[in-house]
Order: sequence, then structure tokens, then C-alpha cells
Amino acid sequence: MAGMKEQQFTEEKPLLPEQRGVDSDMDKGEEASGGSPCPASNAPLNHPSSPSRPTHRWHVIARHWLRQTRRRTSGLIPESFDQLMPVGDWKEHDVETPYGMLHVVIRGAPKGNKPAILTYHDVGLNHKLCFNSFFSNEDMQEITKHFVVCHVDAPGQQIGASQMPPGYQYPTMDQLASMLPTVVQHFGFKSIVGIGVGAGAYILAKFALIFPDLVEGLVLLNIDPNGKGWIDWAATKLSGLTSALPDTVLPHLFSQEELMNNTELVQSYRQQINNTVNQFNLQLFWNMYNSRRDLEMNRSGTVINAKTLKCPAMLVVGDNAPAEEGVVECNSKLDPTNTTFLKMSDSGGLPQLTQPGKLTEAFKYFLQGMGYMPSASMTRLARSRTASLTSAGSIDGSRSRACTHSDSTEGVGPITHTMEVSC
Repeated sequence: MAGMKEQQFTEEKPLLPEQRGVDSDMDKGEEASGGSPCPASNAPLNHPSSPSRPTHRWHVIARHWLRQTRRRTSGLIPESFDQLMPVGDWKEHDVETPYGMLHVVIRGAPKGNKPAILTYHDVGLNHKLCFNSFFSNEDMQEITKHFVVCHVDAPGQQIGASQMPPGYQYPTMDQLASMLPTVVQHFGFKSIVGIGVGAGAYILAKFALIFPDLVEGLVLLNIDPNGKGWIDWAATKLSGLTSALPDTVLPHLFSQEELMNNTELVQSYRQQINNTVNQFNLQLFWNMYNSRRDLEMNRSGTVINAKTLKCPAMLVVGDNAPAEEGVVECNSKLDPTNTTFLKMSDSGGLPQLTQPGKLTEAFKYFLQGMGYMPSASMTRLARSRTASLTSAGSIDGSRSRACTHSDSTEGVGPITHTMEVSC
């Protein structure tokens, strides 16, 4: 993009080890100015109390910027994206939060006491690039017809977004997490089941740690719970100086094997990231993700006053994916009684793109373990199970495991153990 070299990108440098763990940059009590009123909720949100502060002038700028974007791009999605989302009654919304505006896409309406399925994409992507293959899968659509689906785009990352104004301070990862309660309340959701990838998985995990009553379950792909150290931060900075932004982001998304083979998927996403995501806005999000802090969670009994996720969680990573080490470490920090660890072979760095059928099947059983999705409504999925989950021949007990999950198509009770499966 012309003029990019002259722009100064705002970022936070990683903290020294002795400085980590201090969350001083979040102001969870800030109220949003303007915007549509939120419907009353049956139970008040569990916002931690903190002193209020005046609304930043950037909220006004961000509102104007997003309105201009919506007027400019309404109905003008590029031709290559005509089939990006499955056919359905998708509605776009701009939701004002304490830390700025969010672009949200909704299909359906809240259904009784069922949670909403809320997604958050990875850095370098948006909800269309990240989740299209997954939600276009025929079996996934059989699942989502029972739930309202809510896709959240990080600020400025949606297709057609205008460039952020000069000097704009991008929200921190903690602030991005604190935007989500406003989304939940705005649409009248009682709770959510989150699906996050990479940076989106980190944001949803942080959201669940701060607001546990709003999250019933999490599916976290490629989550890295650790902040970057100084060496990693410096390496990222150097890479940014010597490579184009898409080529800097791609190693975060894809495995080394995929990059070395320059697969068709990698080529396609290099082009899409370069052509459809605003590069200035992406740089801001990328800088902030690389400045993240460690997720403050530890398995109960490992440290004093340990804090971890209270909801059921399914961790997913592809074989040889760049996030594999981080996902394994995240698994060690979670409660083993309600955590599932799924390692998918032949899926590369983004399993939801390369193996949407397998991930759909795993998601179905995850929901059944939470008490949703009765088997009577899933007979076609049950018939396709052999083709989707046993192709690697590892699901039928050829390896020793500490525990196994029921393969019955009947309703599955609450998860009471850690399940480690490769498929």
C-alpha cells in the first residue's frame, strides 16, 4: 500500500518477566458512548468494578470511520468472495463497545436457553477467510440450524474496512476480550459457546476468564497462552522490516511443510490477505497480538490461588502446526476433568479449512457432551461418522489412552475426563 513506510504503527513492547501478570491497562467499567441501547438481560453481567473514565475521542472517530465503511462497501463484496459464506439470512451489525466499534454478522435468533455460537478469527484473517469452509460444511449447517451464530470481526479487519485514522490506538488483547460482553448483551444472548482460532482463541479464553458466567464452552484452535519474550519480539520486528506483511503473517497461520510446498491454499491466502484485508489495520492487530501477555491461568493445585477455565474446553491443533507447542502447554494449564485435546493429522496449520468435516464431527460430540444436540436430530451425521473420523485408523483404540470417549450416537453425558485423540 502506498505510503505505508511513512506510517508509524503503535505497539506495546513485551514486558520483562518480573513485570508480567499485572493487568493495569484494562478498564472494565468503562461505559460506551452513543449507539443502540442494549436489551435487558435476565442476569446482570459480571463486570469487575473499576473507576470510570471519560470516553476517548477515538470512539467518535471510530464510529464515523465504521459508518463510512458500511456506506462505501454495502453490497460491494469482491467477486472472489461471492460464495464465502453459506446461503442464509446473515445480517451485519455495528456494535458500540467501551473500546470502540465492532463489526458483527448474525444468523438466526436466540433459541430458548441455548447458547449462541460466537466465533473470533485469527490475525491476518476475518470471519469469512477464517470460518467459511467450516460453516459451509453441510454437516456443520445441520448443527447451526439449532443455534444462533455470531461472527465477530476484530476492529478494522472485515472486508472493505477503511483505514484506521492516523494515531489510532488499537485495543489491547485484554480490551478486545472486554468488548465481547457488550455484544452478548446487545443481542440478548444468555451465554455463548465460543470458537476461536489463534489470536481469536486467546481473546475468547481471556473473555471466559474474566466473565465465566457468560461462557458455556470453548473450542480453541491453535491457542498460544504465552506472551512473546524479547527474543521472539525482536525476531518478529526484524521479519517485519525485511518481508511484506502477508509473508510475515503466513508462518503464523500455516505449517512449515505447507509453506515450503507453497500449496494452493497458501498461495490463495497470501493473495486474499494482501488484497482484501487493510494492511495498515492488519499491522496494528498484528503488533498488538505480538505484544500480548501470558494468559493468567494454571491448573488447580499447581500454584496458590490458581485460576483456569471453568467451562468445558476442546483444544484443537493440526499435526506439525506452528501453534502445536503452545496448545500442548495450554492443555497442561486446564482442568483435566472437562478438557478435550484433539490433534488432527493431515490438517496443516488451519484444521477448520483443511479438515472441516472432521472438526464438525468433533464439535458435534462436544455439544452433545454439554447436553445439546440430541441424537434424533443428527442421524445423517451419525451415518457419516466412519468416513469422517476413522480415516486415519486411530479412533478405534489402536493406541493406549488414559481414557476414551463414548462412540455411541446416543446423547453423551457431561465430559468428566481429558480425551486426547489424534484423527
